[in-house]
Amino acid sequence: MSEKALFVGLDVGGTTMKAAVVDETGHHWPSVSANTESFKGQDVGLETMCETIRRAVKAADKTMADIAGIGVATPGTMDIAAGLILDPPNLKPWRNVPVRQHIQNVFKIPIAFQNDANAAAYGEYWVGAGREVKSMVLFTLGTGVGGGIIIDDKVLEGAHSHGGEIGHMKIEMTNPRLCGCGRRGCLETYASATSVTKRARESLTAHPHSKLAAIAAIREEDLTAKAVFDAANDGDELAKKIVDDSAYYLALGSMNMMHIINPHAIVYAGGMTHAGDAFLDRIRHYIAELALPVPASKTLIRYAMLGSDAGFIGSAACAKYMVQGKL
Repeated sequence: MSEKALFVGLDVGGTTMKAAVVDETGHHWPSVSANTESFKGQDVGLETMCETIRRAVKAADKTMADIAGIGVATPGTMDIAAGLILDPPNLKPWRNVPVRQHIQNVFKIPIAFQNDANAAAYGEYWVGAGREVKSMVLFTLGTGVGGGIIIDDKVLEGAHSHGGEIGHMKIEMTNPRLCGCGRRGCLETYASATSVTKRARESLTAHPHSKLAAIAAIREEDLTAKAVFDAANDGDELAKKIVDDSAYYLALGSMNMMHIINPHAIVYAGGMTHAGDAFLDRIRHYIAELALPVPASKTLIRYAMLGSDAGFIGSAACAKYMVQGKL
């Protein structure tokens, strides 16, 4: 057995899954990845998870005898207590998949099971942007808006495994946008990278001289969230307005979390964080305007640090704390 306890973290996504061996200080060995290929069915998916875990252990030049526990993070609706993926929209046609039990049957060691956004939040809390605080809210900004809430080493899972669905808090109900979840007014439909692109396209007719209109005219698929932020940095007025609105919407969501949870830190992860410090400063500006003075002045507002490694690091952390009896 190694001097430090070792854990495997596995982060399963709709397209790929990624795993690595992580020690009890958060150091990790080289990660491995595999195509998820959910269309082949859940039995194949479960075996791919197990094989990815084995490959991660081999990549670290370890054996399964060195591993104290395994953490598995998956997307979609789930029953965390039962260890089940229920009906994941990004893992069709999987239904009621007994992830934890299957992997435990294969490896005969403790298995922690967690939502992927919660796991990413836990990774950042453990050794990333939240490592010096005791409570943290993570916003993941990509195709949608996800998140996780950590308080005193514990993930806020909720009574039915749906705690931390911060992308679906309502921020606008007067003339609300339709969200991908089928409801209206969700933060996700205002503050995600998808929303940035959609709002830009909706504005092109009224702003034909914008740089964004020129981009879309050449090839519409080049009008991405990154293109909007780049155009804003170059001084394009329409792009600057869309970016500023996005910062305002994120500040609204963050303010709500600050007033409900009162965390030490709010952290943003995902592709939109490549917008840089200017975007973060705009979010801070609006938080100062919207939030109560004490949380507005005392809550740390920052970007995540671990990138795409946060999921497997966080799932390994869940295994570590479970083995230690803290989860």
